[in-house]
Amino acid sequence: MSTSIHSIAGGAGAAPAIRKRPASALVRTLSTWPVMAALAALALIVLAAVSANLLGLADPMAINPMQRLKGFSAEHWFGTDAYGRDVLSRVVHGARISLMIGAGTAVAALIPGLALGVIAGYFRTADMVIMRVMDGIMSVPSILLAIALVAVTGASMLTVLIAIAVPEFPRVVRLVRGLILSLRDEPYVEAAISLGTPTHVLMLRHLVPNTVAPLIVQGTFIFASAMLSEAVMSFLGVGMPPEFPSWGNVIAEGRMYFQIKPELILLPGVFLALTVLSVNMLGDAMRDALDPKMARRV
Repeated sequence: MSTSIHSIAGGAGAAPAIRKRPASALVRTLSTWPVMAALAALALIVLAAVSANLLGLADPMAINPMQRLKGFSAEHWFGTDAYGRDVLSRVVHGARISLMIGAGTAVAALIPGLALGVIAGYFRTADMVIMRVMDGIMSVPSILLAIALVAVTGASMLTVLIAIAVPEFPRVVRLVRGLILSLRDEPYVEAAISLGTPTHVLMLRHLVPNTVAPLIVQGTFIFASAMLSEAVMSFLGVGMPPEFPSWGNVIAEGRMYFQIKPELILLPGVFLALTVLSVNMLGDAMRDALDPKMARRV
């Protein structure tokens, strides 16, 4: 009898079998052609952004008044903007900035969200305090926070990251808290508690690993949402500094010339939409694979 309880508490029973099904389902889901297309598109965009300096593109910040508002050509594939800068180079380098904002925001939201979510879900005394603070943080719009931060510290990538991540991480806290509350009632967790397993061991061995899959899915949605938020903030003038070629800045600079040169807005807008769509499709695929009940409902 004691051997049975120890095997449950040690996670050597049902837990590994449960993990195999989502893994195989994830492989099948990622093998479908829409998801493969999204993966291919996202991989190409990421590859171009990472190797932007190796592609032999023009300097995205080099001004050439003699080449302003030129159309498509062999020298400038996407033409030039109002300052004579190469639009293709600015779009490719803008992908790097936008992807960094997305990835940085996801990490900045997931790490503290995981820690506070585990504490709120496991310790009932801390639950009320943490969740009320999270409710207050969620009530602050990211745009207003960005305006306040820019007024105090000036526009920068760090300002954008903070302004987007702060309203996002309470949602991670709520997600993790709900998962921990449900996991506390699992037989193997109750057995581990009854055997006197130290709290930190219980959290690291039984609770936190079971939150990884939902957090990966949530991270993809935060990633996509952060890219859109950065574009909106930069368009409104409270995001990245104007000299940085983020997609939001490129779109904002082209709005004055939309009637005579609409591609200044359409080209970065298409790449932004394609990236966000690809990330969201991957997130949906992982959610369906890791949550069969949700897949059946959808």
